[in-house]
Amino acid sequence: MNALLAERVAAVATGVTTPCVIVAVAVLLFLNPIWVGFDQDRSDVAGLTGYTPAQVRAVTGSILSDLVFGPPNFDVTLPGASAPVLDASERSHMADVRKVLLELGIFALIAAVLLAVVGVEGRGRRSLWRAAAAGARVLTVGVIVVGAAFALFFDRAFELFHEIFFAPGTYMFDPRTEKLVQLFPDQFWSETSVAIAAAVLVLAVAVAVVAGRLGSESVGMPGAPVTGVPR
Repeated sequence: MNALLAERVAAVATGVTTPCVIVAVAVLLFLNPIWVGFDQDRSDVAGLTGYTPAQVRAVTGSILSDLVFGPPNFDVTLPGASAPVLDASERSHMADVRKVLLELGIFALIAAVLLAVVGVEGRGRRSLWRAAAAGARVLTVGVIVVGAAFALFFDRAFELFHEIFFAPGTYMFDPRTEKLVQLFPDQFWSETSVAIAAAVLVLAVAVAVVAGRLGSESVGMPGAPVTGVPR
């Protein structure tokens, strides 16, 4: 009975952590200067900010560095300028963004470690592969629904995202005068959201297919129990 309960708990943990890890991997694929610079060019950020492309890259690189590595000062200043590119409210919001990103990153890391531990301890068990496949399939449906909502109602979905993670009044900026929303305009976020959703979908489908096959074919794999607890 204890073995059966342990296997069920492991299966639930696998089903829950698999989508978390897939989403984290997909987000990491786009949290880099290459993608950001590419989509900023598509969004004509140089034209919106009045900066040269080199200045856009320098400012964005500093913001990304503060976001990922810290410290979260976000006080990059262009040569010859007397004030930082971002004003106090923009810097405060970016500090909030970093806090949320770190919290989600820690959650994803815990999920990845738990998934790895469960995978090592129960390697070869069909029940765990089936649980991973189930989690990936649920994520596939979820990303299609959420992706459709963002595609059809981007402004409202983007606002709802901010309402969930940030305090009211801390994320509204004037695109005519404030650089944060000029550096990262709506087009940038809409295209990045679509790209992340597509990456999640591809990864989830791949995991669902591979884990589903292993879940039905892993009998006889090294470490797979042959007798005892039902599979």
